[in-house]
Amino acid sequence: MAAKIRRPIVAGNWKMNGNLSLVKTMQDALAQSQLDNMDTVVCPPFTLLSGFDTQQIKLGAQNLSVYPNGAHTGEISAAMLQDVGCQYVILGHSERRAEQFESNELVADKVKVALTAGLQPIVCVGEPLEVRQSGKVFDYVAAQLDAVTQVISQQDLLEVVVAYEPIWAIGTGNTATPEQVQEVHAFIRNHLGKSCQEAAAKIRILYGGSVNAANAAQIFAQPDVDGGLIGGASLKVEDFLAICQAAN
Repeated sequence: MAAKIRRPIVAGNWKMNGNLSLVKTMQDALAQSQLDNMDTVVCPPFTLLSGFDTQQIKLGAQNLSVYPNGAHTGEISAAMLQDVGCQYVILGHSERRAEQFESNELVADKVKVALTAGLQPIVCVGEPLEVRQSGKVFDYVAAQLDAVTQVISQQDLLEVVVAYEPIWAIGTGNTATPEQVQEVHAFIRNHLGKSCQEAAAKIRILYGGSVNAANAAQIFAQPDVDGGLIGGASLKVEDFLAICQAAN
C-alpha cells in the first residue's frame, strides 16, 4: 500500500462478544506482530477492558455517558474509562443510534464529554439503505457531522476520528465498492474542511462496513481511507491481524 499522509488506525469493535480467553489470545498475538506504522485499538465490552495490558495495546470503549457520575444505573463515565486505561471511545455507532435511539445531538454531547476528559472519540456516521437509495447520503452524513462540529472547537476537531459505516453494509456481508467508500470519505473530509481546513487534512476517517482480510487492502488503498472500524472480523485473531497488516 502506498505511504499514507495520516497515520492509519484499525479499531476492533467486539460489540457484545468476547471473553477473557479471547483477551489473552488477542493481546499475545498483537504483542508479537510488528505493526509499527499504525495504531491498533481494541474495543471490547466494558467487563473485559481491565483484562488488557495497555502498555502493549491501545484500548477503547464502545460508549460513555454524558454524566460524570451519580445515580445513572448501567452507565459508565469518561473517568471510569480512563481509570482502566482507555484512550479511545466509539460514539454514535449505528447500533446505538437504532437500538438506544441516540440522536445526533446526544452523540455530539458525548463527543464533547470525551474530548474534555482527554479521550479520543471515534465518531460513527453513515446511512441506512433507504437513504442511499433516495440519493441523500451526503445530506444525511452532513447532519451527523454538523451536530458535532457545532458543539466543539476547531482545535478539538483535530482530536476526533470519524468512522463511516454504511448501515446497509454492517453484518450483512455486503461491502460498498472502493469507489463508493472513497466518494463518501472524500465528502466527509471536504465537509469538515468547512469548519477547519487543518482538521480536514489531518483527521483520520475509517471505513466500517464489513471489512475483512480479503478486501481490506483494496479499501485501505483509497486516498481518504485511513483504516477501519472492524466488527465481526475483529473477533478472529488471524483475520484481525491480516486487516491490521493491510493498513500497516
